[in-house]
Amino acid sequence: MEDRVDVYLKDQAIIPCLYTLKEPAMMIVWFTKLPGKDQSRIRIYYYDNQTEIIDEGSNYAGRIQVSHSHDAQSGVGSAVLTIDTVELSDQREFICMVHNVSEDGGEGHTRLQVFNSPSLPVIELLTHTGIYVTEEEPSKVAKCKVDDGYPRPNITWYKDRFPLQPSVGEIDIKETVTVKTSGLVAVESQLFMKVIREDEDAIFYCEVQYFVPGASKMSESNEINITVFYPTTEVTLSMNTPERLIKEGDTVEIQCEGNGKPQPIFTFTFKQEEKEVEENGILILGNVTRSNSGTYECRSLDFDTGSEFEDSINITVHYLDHIVVTPEETVLDQMQDLTLTCNALSSLPTYTTWYKDGWSKVEEGHVLELHNASHPKTSGKYTCEVMVPSLPELREQKSVQISVRGKPKIEVTSTNNADHSVNLTCYAQGYPIPNITWTISDRWTGKPVPVLNVETQSTDTGVFSMISVKATSALTATCRADNEIGTDNDSLRIDAIARVTTTTQAISPKATGFTNTPKQPQRGGSGVAIAVIIICLLLIAILGSVLYFLYKKGRLPCGRSGKQDFTKEKASKDDIVMEMKSGKSEEAVLLQGVNGDKKSPTE
Repeated sequence: MEDRVDVYLKDQAIIPCLYTLKEPAMMIVWFTKLPGKDQSRIRIYYYDNQTEIIDEGSNYAGRIQVSHSHDAQSGVGSAVLTIDTVELSDQREFICMVHNVSEDGGEGHTRLQVFNSPSLPVIELLTHTGIYVTEEEPSKVAKCKVDDGYPRPNITWYKDRFPLQPSVGEIDIKETVTVKTSGLVAVESQLFMKVIREDEDAIFYCEVQYFVPGASKMSESNEINITVFYPTTEVTLSMNTPERLIKEGDTVEIQCEGNGKPQPIFTFTFKQEEKEVEENGILILGNVTRSNSGTYECRSLDFDTGSEFEDSINITVHYLDHIVVTPEETVLDQMQDLTLTCNALSSLPTYTTWYKDGWSKVEEGHVLELHNASHPKTSGKYTCEVMVPSLPELREQKSVQISVRGKPKIEVTSTNNADHSVNLTCYAQGYPIPNITWTISDRWTGKPVPVLNVETQSTDTGVFSMISVKATSALTATCRADNEIGTDNDSLRIDAIARVTTTTQAISPKATGFTNTPKQPQRGGSGVAIAVIIICLLLIAILGSVLYFLYKKGRLPCGRSGKQDFTKEKASKDDIVMEMKSGKSEEAVLLQGVNGDKKSPTE
């Protein structure tokens, strides 16, 4: 028989018993025996040629069976004991006894070993606040627990992959072994050690070794870090600011840190005045000014050791004052010279640039010289910009208006609208700022037209004026600008948009681009047309009478060519009379002057 058979808990155990006989054994008996010298055998199985008995009084009734075999040629027989659902109580000695025909017998022994793999080890910190390096005795660090193992598992502690062994005054390991009612074993191990500052970054874990059938295994717990407390021996001040120089308006954070743990209590002073700090040792300076420049001191106090340490840091807050431009708003005469200066006090070197009208660069440096002033070339807004090259965020601007006396210069433009009106815009430059007046006259009647809804807007160098005119007649609009230096004016012709009573839309011969919906003839316009026609007829009649009188007196040459010319002219007059008799209205006659080849009487 084998000396030992290993089996997992709850598995099936197979214990072979081999014997050598020329014939099958006459009797086979299996016994069990608990460990110990005083323990007696207990029969669990009996077999002979006529009988097979499994003892009911044992713990194996219903859990075991024995199979028999014999090879006559080799003379080797076997009786194999099989145990189902192995329990921890099955860990004992099993004895196989064999008898032959002459009732001689022999026996063999096998020890059954039962195994159960434990749970994974669980590690837990014993001190959650922290461990002081100043403790004289080893402090509680952590505990490691493993459960339901068999045989008893072993626990080993590790620090940074190196096993820890008990050491007097430095490391102590205490274990507690608990055997449960099931027979399984739980082991708890506690680690005590005297920590040093370097242990703050160390990794601690425990390892469990246990046996399995035919081998041994191990498993590791999670890794943990411990919190180590140690006294402060040095204090350092630092600034949490952008990676640039500090300027007015910034927020500055001053951090005071000690090299100990936990951090001691910090006190900040500036110009011998104590400053309020945050709990984490940070002094916050918001919206700093140049008055915040200076030396800041931090002092620490360790209540456990009574030690004090301090450090200091110097802060410089850079600034750029508002710009002063001299002279300010200035009025020049023609051909006059002017020198402008731009200055701003700063804690750092500055760079100055002059611009005209916001975008045109005219000079570099804090002095700008203007020679031979003229309008409008010299007039405008001059802007001085001062910046700090080493701190571009520091930048200031200031503008001054320079005016040059000069008479107005105007420009009139027009814009057609969809509602048959025209927007007229007049822009006048000059200084003093000119006054603008509009006059509008009707070219057909020669009468002035009222100017309504004048919009005026002044600028630094002139004035805009805009009016809107209904293009219902042929008009001339004149813009006049004047100041104490002189006067300028400009005119713009506006052609009328014809209106007819039929559904056909009338279009001005001048390219105004407007169309108009038909309207009924206005009474005033018809009366004027009738009067003009009557006057024309009277003039023709008078002219005919004079020519006839001269002809009778013989003072008018009566050549053939002259007669033909007179006849031709008379025919043209008759044409007019015929057009009037053809049924055209007075307005239709007028339209010949507006839309056709003929002109109106006023033109």
